[in-house]
Amino acid sequence: MPPEILFTDIGGLAAIAVAMILGGMLKGATGAGIPVIAVPVIAAVYDVKIAVAVMVLPNLISNLWQIYKFRAHPTDMRFCWQLAVFGAIGAGIGTVALAELPSSFLSLCMAGIIIAYILLRALKPSVQLSMASARKAVAVVAMLGGILQGAVGVSAPVAVTFLNAMKLARPAFIFTISIFFISMAFVQIPTQIYYGLLTRDVATLGLLAAIPLFAALPVGDWIGRRISPRVFDMLILTFLAILAIRLIYVEMS
Repeated sequence: MPPEILFTDIGGLAAIAVAMILGGMLKGATGAGIPVIAVPVIAAVYDVKIAVAVMVLPNLISNLWQIYKFRAHPTDMRFCWQLAVFGAIGAGIGTVALAELPSSFLSLCMAGIIIAYILLRALKPSVQLSMASARKAVAVVAMLGGILQGAVGVSAPVAVTFLNAMKLARPAFIFTISIFFISMAFVQIPTQIYYGLLTRDVATLGLLAAIPLFAALPVGDWIGRRISPRVFDMLILTFLAILAIRLIYVEMS
């Protein structure tokens, strides 16, 4: 799909704005989750390749801000570096897959990942990992998460589930996962440019998309303080289920 259509299709631009608002509201309410909702919405209007490319800069900016915000909170930097390095390697592999594999196949993969995320959120597994156990698994988990992030823009079923199992304090969790996302973005950006995915127009659109995202953060915080977390979670999961079904229907029909 030519990049210029992003600036001539009013419906598409509106969909991207809505995707970023919903993603920002989710992040404001829960502390995470921009890609898991924004990427499928954009992919439903355009395709996975454009969705992942549009999201890479907003993802980088929002996570840089989170690292700055939580910079004073203690965390295990050795573990963070391991997560970052292997995540970056995986993101490079995933971005090559994004460039080379058919969009229809990637869309079906994304639908499967969304369904896995919904099941994990619904089942809420009570596994707990010590730091020693997490260090043994970090290379495989981070690389798999990086591949998913690079290929379809959504790594939450792997990365968020893994870090949740470690029972990190909220500031340490946010700092750690932000380092993970930033390391991947630093690999995704040049690799996407090389493959012609992150063009000047797509990058401009990504920067503009950050505006509604940041505007929605306080709205999400307000909602999170006034609506039952369970109700809000069910609304988001229902919305994601509809998106996953739509992606499968479009690609299989």
